[in-house]
Amino acid sequence: MAILSNASFWRRPRVIASAVLLVLVALLLASRLRGPQLPGYRLEAGPLVQVVVATGRVISTSRVQVGSEVTGTVIERRVKEGDVVKPGDVLLVLRADDLEARVRQAEAALRELQASTRPQSSASLRQAEAQLAQASRERQRRADLFARQLVSREILEQAEEAEAVARAVADKARLAADAASPGSTAEIQLREQVAAARAQRAKAVIRAGIAGIVLTRNAEPGDLVQPGRVLFEIARGGDTEIEVPVDEKNLAALAVGQVAQCIADAWPDRPFRGVVNYIAPGVDAARGTVTIRLRVDPPPDYLRQDMTVSVNVETGRRERALAVPNDALLLEADGTRAVLAVRDGHLQRVPVRLGLAGLAMSEVLEGVASGDQVLSGAAGVTGVAAGDRVRVGLEALPAAGVDATRRELPVNFD
Repeated sequence: MAILSNASFWRRPRVIASAVLLVLVALLLASRLRGPQLPGYRLEAGPLVQVVVATGRVISTSRVQVGSEVTGTVIERRVKEGDVVKPGDVLLVLRADDLEARVRQAEAALRELQASTRPQSSASLRQAEAQLAQASRERQRRADLFARQLVSREILEQAEEAEAVARAVADKARLAADAASPGSTAEIQLREQVAAARAQRAKAVIRAGIAGIVLTRNAEPGDLVQPGRVLFEIARGGDTEIEVPVDEKNLAALAVGQVAQCIADAWPDRPFRGVVNYIAPGVDAARGTVTIRLRVDPPPDYLRQDMTVSVNVETGRRERALAVPNDALLLEADGTRAVLAVRDGHLQRVPVRLGLAGLAMSEVLEGVASGDQVLSGAAGVTGVAAGDRVRVGLEALPAAGVDATRRELPVNFD
């Protein structure tokens, strides 16, 4: 009877409600003693890599624009876009009849000197020398007769004048013969004219000056080309670079010699290596970017001129570092940083010193240690103050390497 009486007692509604209320009050008091639950992270040390992520384009170290030095009509084109050429390969042939005529004219002048002018001048010299010898003998004979008073002075003077004239003619003939002799100035000039005419005629055949790949062609058979017009553009073979505009705020982290992982958008599964070999001395004021170039050696066979490439330039690495999510950082009035750490269940505002700084996470050098818990969204935490009891609802650390703008400075865990 007593058991039945107690059971009926506990079934009474008023008694049950009182018991539930007591339990809720106890839970509320316990919760207040433990403090509110706030989202946060447990910090852990691990490898840390800082990268600058950007997008660039493939360029050659040099592009050569090939044109014509003479005016002419295209009669033959021997290459097209994508062809690989070597120095001396014929790209284009022009019809240049006037240049050919100049070569024939110069060659004819040289042949005339060698086959006609030279023999004639030699013969004229021999004739003049013979006449001079005859005049000298005649002058000597009349001088002997004058000494014996057999002829008058007038006859002697006539002989002397004839000898002088013959000597002048001989001297002139000698000069003409020397001018036409092998190796003379006249022959050298004619040979130079022939060489110049042939060189000018050779310009009618447009040849490649470097080894590389033909990027563009701007002439077809029948076109009239003139000096100053670009006929072909050739990218120098061998050396390949990637030109990348990087947000100027990342300039301090960049340095020549840094290694980058490069991925062509057309071949995302075939990454390749690049090395920073140039940083522009100035900043593009319109875009707020600084241009860097990456050397690719050897370049993959699938790279094409102006191809879009995504690059991750490694600007910093720590084999073991403690990183804190950026949303857990507070900016102090003096410009330093702090976190809201939870230690022994109590909230503390802890100053920290940062190392590598990134978009998602930053390296902490001093202030917290591995295993510490810090609140996320620290700047927006309200209703609590330093020293209050709080509980941490742990969240996953931010994913490494996420960069929507592709111009930020993410810090990535390996």
